[in-house]
Amino acid sequence: MSAAEKRMAVFSGSVAPELAEGIADELGIALGDVKLEKFANGEIYARFLSSVRDMDVFLIQSVAGQNVNDALMELLIMADAAKRASARSITAVVSHYGYARQDRKAASREPITAKLVADLMQASGITHIITIDLHVSQIEGYFNIPVDHLTALPVLAEYFRNKNLDNMCVVSPDMGRAKAAKRFADILGCDVAIMHKTRPAHNVAEITALIGDVEGKTCIINDDMIDTGGSVVAAVSSLKAKGAEEVYLCATHAVFSGPAYERLCNCDAKEVVVTDTIPVDKAKCGDKISVVSIAPMLAEAIKDVHGGIAFDGSRHLDIVL
Repeated sequence: MSAAEKRMAVFSGSVAPELAEGIADELGIALGDVKLEKFANGEIYARFLSSVRDMDVFLIQSVAGQNVNDALMELLIMADAAKRASARSITAVVSHYGYARQDRKAASREPITAKLVADLMQASGITHIITIDLHVSQIEGYFNIPVDHLTALPVLAEYFRNKNLDNMCVVSPDMGRAKAAKRFADILGCDVAIMHKTRPAHNVAEITALIGDVEGKTCIINDDMIDTGGSVVAAVSSLKAKGAEEVYLCATHAVFSGPAYERLCNCDAKEVVVTDTIPVDKAKCGDKISVVSIAPMLAEAIKDVHGGIAFDGSRHLDIVL
């Protein structure tokens, strides 16, 4: 093991251990030992079981799961422990950035929790962020530390390329996702269509318009996340009504809360493709839901951050927003 490798340590939070193991395998190292426990009243305890002094510490955590607040606090406490143990740098590999949907004040007297989370991460001692497909890119600006914002679009595009689908059309589920949908379509070399939706309430969506021709085409709806599944299931029905031959769903983050599994497994989509930024309950997903791994991409990002390589080289043109 080289001196540089000795100065790097990778640890996993409790939310996405399989992703962390995949990243460690790609790096050719073992995950570091960290003791994560809860006191009787629910308070979180973290202690690194080996020295991290003068090391580049990478904390892999998805701010998601059954208790997103515990996931966030666990990350902050791990970062504080690393800071107090004299780590040289602390990089949070946040595969899913929780609270990203509250990125602005859409009504009076609302919080901007995406900014609050950014402040908390910096206060805990985190010196660098690696994350994937933020809900909106401007969240990068909430940080006063480096942020490497990756996208899973090339990983998902490669999956669909290997399926050899005919007459494809990428569909944006709303106007805000249109730019990403165009980029996805460019990677696949196909047409793009845009849907317009309104949200009368949280987790409720209504599709009101479609821009583009989908008749007889194999449509791929791409979004950054699927939460309860209501929006994308409505989008599938709308595309079918407009004459789409087949409809696939794909998203980076499988939030899958509430009735999501049931809705997705029973909808008219041919397949639902997500990444492993958030663990998927394999017992519930059935044959319709497929998971592709972003561990190789995150491992490459960790190597470059540790080695001091910038993310502006041609090798990374397809994976950085």
